[in-house]
Amino acid sequence: MALKATIYKATVNIADMDRHFYHDATLTLAQHPSETEQRMMLRLLAWICHADERLVFTKGLSAEDEPEIWQRNDHNGLEMWIELGLPDEKRLKKACNQSPRVVLYAYGERAGSVWWQSMQGKVANHKNLSIRFLDDGQLARLAAMANRNMTLQATLQEGTIWLSDAQNNLEVQFAEWQQAQV
Repeated sequence: MALKATIYKATVNIADMDRHFYHDATLTLAQHPSETEQRMMLRLLAWICHADERLVFTKGLSAEDEPEIWQRNDHNGLEMWIELGLPDEKRLKKACNQSPRVVLYAYGERAGSVWWQSMQGKVANHKNLSIRFLDDGQLARLAAMANRNMTLQATLQEGTIWLSDAQNNLEVQFAEWQQAQV
């Protein structure tokens, strides 16, 4: 018998001071049986960082030809491709060729630093690619906020994300490994 996804509901209030974007969203996240709470919460945080009415979660781990999150325009063309983890060069190249804006959220300190050393020169020519890294400590604190029914407040300003729920307050800052030059 196949394992089923675990469903999480998140009500999120977002105040993105840099973009002057203020939004309330009710999101449904399906945690794949092989996905950790850390990865699922990073996926939610990535959505929060780029919040938009057109930004949607895809089939993720269940579909090899889709990113974790994408944003499409009125003509169903890709505007943004958001990936998680430490993908190979071929996948990043595919993403950069299909979308004008690609953001990778990398995590896992040990594997991440080895991956970045091997990939840095290979991805530098992808001018539409941003790579953000979240260290293990911040990721663990983020995962501790996971709850099947979450109500979160997020404030984003100058590269810092303040995320809170009824019990926790978390300040998150990504290491910017590569910034898109678009």
